[in-house]
Amino acid sequence: MMTAAEPLPGPHLIDRLPRVRGRLTADAPLGPMTWFRVGGTADVLFRPADADDLAGFLAGCPADVPVTVIGVASNLLVRDGGVPGVVIRLGGPFAEIAVEGDRLVAGAGALDYNVALTAQHEGLAGLEFLSGIPGTIGGALRMNAGAYGRETADLVVTAEGIDRAGRRLRFDRAGLHLGYRHCGVPEDVIFTGAVLQGTPGDKAAIATAMDAIQKARADSQPVRARTGGSTFANPDPELSGGAKAWQLIDRAGCRGLQIGGAQVSEKHCNFLLNLGDATAADLEGLGEEVRRRVLETSGIELRWEIRRIGRPAREITP
Repeated sequence: MMTAAEPLPGPHLIDRLPRVRGRLTADAPLGPMTWFRVGGTADVLFRPADADDLAGFLAGCPADVPVTVIGVASNLLVRDGGVPGVVIRLGGPFAEIAVEGDRLVAGAGALDYNVALTAQHEGLAGLEFLSGIPGTIGGALRMNAGAYGRETADLVVTAEGIDRAGRRLRFDRAGLHLGYRHCGVPEDVIFTGAVLQGTPGDKAAIATAMDAIQKARADSQPVRARTGGSTFANPDPELSGGAKAWQLIDRAGCRGLQIGGAQVSEKHCNFLLNLGDATAADLEGLGEEVRRRVLETSGIELRWEIRRIGRPAREITP
């Protein structure tokens, strides 16, 4: 039974929402949008037409309606019970990339790979690592995404966002409070774009570096599987003796561990796989079992790097 504090789902919720120029869809399946290919529906899915549309919607959205933003859902697990309230997906209007001298202006919906490719075409170095991150600039800002020795904090100059009240905000690098897989900007702020700093470089050398990153990914990660990318953040090296998350997972005997249709990857054990018939509960339950075994064997409590949203269809036992 739904409590009085919960907004009515689906069509009833749409009746309470502001008019928009973008698209509102009731009971929208989210699983097919995610890389895991699992999960329930959004009560309402909103695809804003542009930043003005998004700001107007947020300003007029009733305060009791939960709002969740997603990108390409490459590092996202949607629980089987679906997501209450409104899920906002930033699509094409937020995916533009422009070059201004040695800087790139990228929308939050721009794919990291496309940003790296644009930089390569313009002879701008320093952004190659983005080609190895299967997400968007908005997600890269929110989690300070990084790979191959660099992270978003190394290149962001400014970022723009809109808060729950519909106010436009601008952050410089210091104001983002970026740390390891962390951003200090309040969770209710939806990033809409960023300015990224490049360095003039040789196009051929940049392309070679990007090719090397792609090869390294293919050699070490299950890139063609139904996965959500890196599952757990690496722990503090002082606490773990320098061990990475995958090493702690391997030492705990979790490589290949399976619950239902979910499995810890044999190729890289910091990746969870949907073998084809997994539920979100299988995947989250497997992740929690991995955390339990790592804590038991090493004393280290792994922190989820995959973002988990929504209502579970059944209780998850940690």
